[in-house]
Amino acid sequence: MTPEFQFLPPQASTLSSEVDALFFFVLGISIVFSGLIFLAVVFFSIRYRRKSDSDAPEQIDGSLLLELTWTIVPFLICLVMFAWGAKIFFENSRPPVAAEGIEILVTGKQWMWKVQHPDGTREINELHIPIGRPITLTMTSEDVIHSFFIPAFRTKMDVLPGRYTSLWFEATKEGKFHLFCAEYCGTKHSEMIGWVHVMQPHEYESWLGGGSGGESAVAAGERLFSELGCVSCHSGESGSRGPDLAGLYGKTEELASGGSVKVDESYLRESILSPLSKVTEGFEPVMPTYQGLVDEMGIMRLIAYVKSLSDLEGAEGE
Repeated sequence: MTPEFQFLPPQASTLSSEVDALFFFVLGISIVFSGLIFLAVVFFSIRYRRKSDSDAPEQIDGSLLLELTWTIVPFLICLVMFAWGAKIFFENSRPPVAAEGIEILVTGKQWMWKVQHPDGTREINELHIPIGRPITLTMTSEDVIHSFFIPAFRTKMDVLPGRYTSLWFEATKEGKFHLFCAEYCGTKHSEMIGWVHVMQPHEYESWLGGGSGGESAVAAGERLFSELGCVSCHSGESGSRGPDLAGLYGKTEELASGGSVKVDESYLRESILSPLSKVTEGFEPVMPTYQGLVDEMGIMRLIAYVKSLSDLEGAEGE
């Protein structure tokens, strides 16, 4: 392909080569079978055409072997496609557990992407990341459905209002790559674009050092936690009106209504905005709602702070 035209975007992540391999496999199978069907139609149209009005076609009783062949062979090919696609899906759905990974908060809003790095650096419609390190994005929307799409990384994930979705990737090539919203979200949907900048680790650190900086997500969450008076009920002391949040993230909590729930980002968000919907067993439904008092980025910072309490407890227990 010429530099002006590329059939596919460049491969710039650990996932892109495998996605392309599956794409070309499916494309190749489609071309081969389409060609075979076309040739068969042409051949049978000529070979078995009616030559005269008195020409009666020969009756064919059928062939069990032929029917089994054209049933089993496509089935096996489709099974290969399914297994290959499922493998890629699960790899893309489960971020690697790695201490060197970076978690970045992303909020979609008509018509921009708002990004916050762990140290507090923020950017809009730009995402700076280091090469060779797993990046996990925790994403939500302030208004309508968006979709975070980086073609060069062969990765895309819907960003939903009222829910958290996550996306991970690891860049393998330095450069500047397109970022799109791939879900129609309003009149300026086509303008909801940006750039992903992949840098060497030391360049990324220098960029962070020269950025806007400010509070990290955890520090901002801790400050907001104090300003909202959450510590009065979640102090962890005996007689507190709310559960102790230290070490809570990732555990399974029993509910007063029966059943249980895993403490993850979605549950913590629901507890902030609709605290009476799932009340922890042993506590009274006294927590007020913070709907309208905390925006989506504030909620994500509160959750980052709660998650850090679990990390801190784990480190102290080692």
